[in-house]
Amino acid sequence: MPNEPLIIPPQELAAPGTGVHGAGLVIQNWRAAGVAEMVAPLHVHHADDEAWHVISGALRFRLADREFVAVAGSTVLVPAGVAHTFGNAGPEPSRYLLIVPSRLDELIKALHEFGPAERASVYRRYESELLE
Repeated sequence: MPNEPLIIPPQELAAPGTGVHGAGLVIQNWRAAGVAEMVAPLHVHHADDEAWHVISGALRFRLADREFVAVAGSTVLVPAGVAHTFGNAGPEPSRYLLIVPSRLDELIKALHEFGPAERASVYRRYESELLE
């Protein structure tokens, strides 16, 4: 049976923590809390792009050479090979859709299973690298 497009009704991604998994792409609804707290250290994905669509609030992004804020309605695409991290940019929690290939979804899950000492090796397993 050929792959069919997914039409995702609004209620399926309405709440933080919900997500949709396709054959090669994952869309997750996340919440970022805390002013200027970065979600991860600066890192790079050597083989995968990563995208965020800001639903509410604002996200602060730090690349290797600059910082910027993406407000609600913005979409940020970080191509493979670009060092980055991100976090909440305001006093209120922000909501965003994270759009990643399946490999990066597996990386995120693995990072939640291991302590800080193992994180560098976890990144390497998924063609990614911690930079700080």
